[in-house]
Amino acid sequence: MNISTFGIPKAGLPDGFVYIDELIEDCIIDAKYAGTDNFMGRPAAGYEQPLVVMSRQLADCCVKAAGILREQGYLVKFYDAYRPQSAVDDFCRWGEALDDIRRKPVHYPNEEKADVFKKGYIARRSGHTRGKAVDLTIVDMKTHQEADMGSIFDFMDERSHHGAAGLTKEQEHNRRLLCDAMLSSGLTLLDSEWWHYSLDPEPYPDTYFNFPIK
Repeated sequence: MNISTFGIPKAGLPDGFVYIDELIEDCIIDAKYAGTDNFMGRPAAGYEQPLVVMSRQLADCCVKAAGILREQGYLVKFYDAYRPQSAVDDFCRWGEALDDIRRKPVHYPNEEKADVFKKGYIARRSGHTRGKAVDLTIVDMKTHQEADMGSIFDFMDERSHHGAAGLTKEQEHNRRLLCDAMLSSGLTLLDSEWWHYSLDPEPYPDTYFNFPIK
């Protein structure tokens, strides 16, 4: 495993990474791990600003997807993409702190925190850190309301799976809109998370980056 901090140039990012809102001007940024609206209830290490960073290759795919969705009346809202290794390590510390369950009613009401590693909700290595993954949803262009996906982002439950039981027709339709656009743009889905898409082949398969988002 190679963990890289890189020299950070004046733009704030190493070569090969971009701020996605500079490429998709009408996108919405809701950088969950830079604030408190996430499964930890606090900012994650390495998120110094509420920005979303991507590898250039992943960003190119997201630009294509945004164009497809725009024609259907939707904007893209980004929750996360590149994730510093320091944040992943912070997630793990949270997972090991079994007494901290302040967000259980919101993010994992049907799961025990002791199971978050075993069930794959938290991992010690992430494709986000290698620049291959993005978390996002869609927003109605006219109302600016998020599409109803049947669960919130980072909901640790089978309801977040593609093809989950119990979804309404509208929720299934909205997930399919997002999925079709992302797959058509060259990305792959993660069966257990409706919001997560990845680049394959990935640009940096052996490097876990650790530069802060600032």
